[in-house]
Amino acid sequence: MKGKYIIFSLLLFIGFTGISQTANILNADKPEDIGKSKADADDNAKGAPLEYGYVDDRDVLWSKGTWEIIDLNERVNFPLYYPVDTMNIASNRRSLYDVLIRAIKNGKIENIYADSYFTEKRTLKDIRATISRVDTTDYGIEQYNAGQEVDEQFIDRRDLGAADIVQYKIRGIWYFDKRQAELKYRILGIAPRAPDVNFIDDSELNDLVDLFWVWYPDARDALYEAKAYVGNNTIISYDQLLNARRFNSVIFKEDNVQGDRSINDYIVDNSFMQLLESERIKEQIRNFEQDMWNY
Repeated sequence: MKGKYIIFSLLLFIGFTGISQTANILNADKPEDIGKSKADADDNAKGAPLEYGYVDDRDVLWSKGTWEIIDLNERVNFPLYYPVDTMNIASNRRSLYDVLIRAIKNGKIENIYADSYFTEKRTLKDIRATISRVDTTDYGIEQYNAGQEVDEQFIDRRDLGAADIVQYKIRGIWYFDKRQAELKYRILGIAPRAPDVNFIDDSELNDLVDLFWVWYPDARDALYEAKAYVGNNTIISYDQLLNARRFNSVIFKEDNVQGDRSINDYIVDNSFMQLLESERIKEQIRNFEQDMWNY
């Protein structure tokens, strides 16, 4: 029996030796990289998001643009919402909204727009009225009318924070790359949604508005540097989370001949049927790739 254990140990050692000799072989840039551990490979990484590959228009066999809503009340979408309290958390953990706003203020994100078609560009100065409110109290107005400088304590400032964000809208495109024979998805833009800051304390006037639209490729560097906790002691970048579609969403609009009309324009006052229509569009996208292989 002792001899069997010795032989088994030798075989196990030889097996692990063979594995270590081929470790990282698929990621090796040169023969010297073969055998290096993943940690060594990570140390040599550039610390930048994985670049999108070039896609020639002739390689796109089929495509469909979609607009989706990510509801932050859903548990699976919590990594995009939390943490809302930044006082008791590490500085490398911030909500998606905080990451976007900070990058815009620091100039890391320059391409911000008023709508999802990216036709009307905005600046930080332009969106200040959307993300913050400044009111003067009655005492402040009295000081102003008397020709005095308004005391800071009589100025009421209200800035939208991560806790105020209710949803995100994303615009993306599904396309079939015939060169790689694969259905792929690419995000084009993302927009945080919150109640209008001017009426946020009025429960009867709290309809959600799009605060701004960010051209997603311009935000990838900032989103790659920021980390999100996705459970099971796993922390990944927001860029990885969004590109891997680790969230739940509902399609509310698609490219169509009727001027990209929304689902609620032709299915009115029936949330259940609108949800079924969203699922029908998702199923249509999924079935396209299956049909390519079947035929």
